Amino acid sequence: MSITAARLAAQRLSALRAQLVHNGLAGFVVPLTDEHMSEYVGEYAQRLAWLTGFGGSAGSAAVLASRAAMFTDGRYTVQVRQQVAGDLFEYQDVPATSAAQWLAEHVEAGQRIGHDPWLHTRAWAQGTATLLQAKGAELVAVAANPIDAVWHDRPAPSAAPLELHDETFAGRSHADKRADIAAWLQARAADAVVIAALDSIAWLLNIRGRDVARTPVALAFAVVHADASVDLFTAPAKITPAVRAHLGPDIRCQPRDQFEAALNAMAGKTVIADPQSCVAAIFAALEAGGARIREARDPCVLPRAIKNDVEIAGTTAAHVRDGAALTRFLAWFDHEAPKGGLDELSAAERLRQFRAETNSLEDLSFDTISAAGPNAALPHYRVSAQTNLPITRDSIYLVDSGGQYRDGTTDVTRTIAVGTPSPEMRDRFTRVLKGHIALARALFPAGTKGVQLDALARQHLWMAGLDYAHGTGHGVGSYLSVHEGPQRIAAAWSAQPGNDEPLQPGMILSNEPGYYKQGAYGIRIENLVLVESREVPGAERDMMGFRELTLAPIDRRLVDVALLSAEERVWWNDYHARVAAEIGPLLTDAEEQAWLEQACAPL
Repeated sequence: MSITAARLAAQRLSALRAQLVHNGLAGFVVPLTDEHMSEYVGEYAQRLAWLTGFGGSAGSAAVLASRAAMFTDGRYTVQVRQQVAGDLFEYQDVPATSAAQWLAEHVEAGQRIGHDPWLHTRAWAQGTATLLQAKGAELVAVAANPIDAVWHDRPAPSAAPLELHDETFAGRSHADKRADIAAWLQARAADAVVIAALDSIAWLLNIRGRDVARTPVALAFAVVHADASVDLFTAPAKITPAVRAHLGPDIRCQPRDQFEAALNAMAGKTVIADPQSCVAAIFAALEAGGARIREARDPCVLPRAIKNDVEIAGTTAAHVRDGAALTRFLAWFDHEAPKGGLDELSAAERLRQFRAETNSLEDLSFDTISAAGPNAALPHYRVSAQTNLPITRDSIYLVDSGGQYRDGTTDVTRTIAVGTPSPEMRDRFTRVLKGHIALARALFPAGTKGVQLDALARQHLWMAGLDYAHGTGHGVGSYLSVHEGPQRIAAAWSAQPGNDEPLQPGMILSNEPGYYKQGAYGIRIENLVLVESREVPGAERDMMGFRELTLAPIDRRLVDVALLSAEERVWWNDYHARVAAEIGPLLTDAEEQAWLEQACAPL
């Protein structure tokens, strides 16, 4: 962290503390989320980044009068120390501790600790309140976020209009989807369900938006009723005549600031709310209005995750298109990197240009992780002008990137040797590759959960006493969020609530084991895969497996072939034969074609 950034962080922390005193609070909790419990949030909701300088996608802070702490998991152990001033915030590791536990340790009897009920779940608020009560302190829900009072140039929420997501991409009409939700409500004798997750609203109504960078969603809440009608709460300026016509008469549009009042008016109705995506303020408003509340998972979550045939065809086409763009980049990089002169920013920009040249790119699916040398050891590194490193010979370059296309969302990581990799680099890369292949080749019975498959990807690292501190696989949306639940492949210690979901055909996941040597280099190999049914001769159970969606060469120069089994070499050769067959025809440049042929030659 620069001296200027540290000074600014100190000023902001001091201003927040003064505001807390003014509000009669002894402390405050600052999460990284919005009113929809989103992972990726709009600029207006970047309160944690504004206060601390932290640029990761998961974390929180707790502020008291004389001390403060920053809470991150193993993905950000190094990054948080680079971006957040250690003399202002203590570094705390999750899940070993949490903001609630830390506050309970340091709070004093009689103190009032504030939280924004629009930014926390009810379970978090209840659990934290219990911990504080044991110390004689009180958790207080604030009416206005105190950071907003001192963040004087805070951006306004995006005013971008809603966009239509045509049925030719969605595969189902919103009327059909609404009818399914209505039947779900009727089966539970419920009157309505609150939908707060932005990607659920986008999926349900076949709309998209540009209110959150890299994620095509619009800021809105929805209440779906048992008659299949919907109350949609969003800024009126977002509703264009085309959107109004698309929504039809059964979807009533109301200003977003009327949402809380509408919840207050549901007296006597049985209303379902998802405790994972509906914040504490939603439950409080329903309770204040006299609604009968039931907790249940958002009914959009599972059907959104199980892609229909149209969505599968779309994402398949998107991955071929994206694979050709990435392959062109890899060929270009191999030609240019040895000359010197490339850095992380210039490489990321050239990759974006290759994707843009498809003439189908709507946006990136996340900020490209363009990481050279030691920066590649940060799993969720984000390059900036301050951190930008040159790409040098005899090093590793890691690029994790993706695109948003109308027909699909992509996410792919390739690790590239620049010059001659060391024997250790090749050993670690090959162990990661072996884990990647083990998961890619896995057959598993219906009902299997991702947590049961995770060890397949780690086993060869474990044999050398190595591991990685992130999940192995996350779900991916269909022109939606690049991180989508409920499916997940992760170790038991890292699996999040609600993500321990049986895998089903039609789900998309990433397969991305890695290895990170702090201060030296990082390795990750990531493909997106589709869960499919498998015919297994003599099987007594319904079986499933994965089909690769991502198509792009993996760097053979990093492979120690002697460590690969015969089956693993077959997988490598089969995969690269498919890459050559499907990507090759999309390359028109002779040099790119020749590069691909060499990159895909059998081991």
